[in-house]
Amino acid sequence: QVQLVESGGGLVQPGGSLRLSCAASGFTLDSYAIGWFRQAPGKEREGVSCISSSDGSTYYAYYADSVKGRFTISGDNAKNTVYLQMNSLKPEDTAVYYCATRSSLRSKRSCTIVTLNGWGYWGQGTQVTVSS
Repeated sequence: QVQLVESGGGLVQPGGSLRLSCAASGFTLDSYAIGWFRQAPGKEREGVSCISSSDGSTYYAYYADSVKGRFTISGDNAKNTVYLQMNSLKPEDTAVYYCATRSSLRSKRSCTIVTLNGWGYWGQGTQVTVSS
């Protein structure tokens, strides 16, 4: 049974940092892509970042333009956990952050974060608030 559990959210001042964690079970990181998404009040859920491996050993990271250079995604295979290090946070980064993984074997390694299609398993979300 696939399960994703996010943690690490909180309140931080502009310019500050947070590290989010996504603990996965029911599958392994070297076989499925994991994406981070966020949803701000009154807005649609949007893709933030994704990590995937084409062969189980080499990993690729993808980022939305809005977070490039500020956010870093990484994974720990031993812990089956993906992290999102968020630096230089801005008020517009305030949102509930979700991690998700693919629901189709055929596209299990796909890191297409411009659409929610194909992301069938979701965590419960963690709130990130950037405010002074």
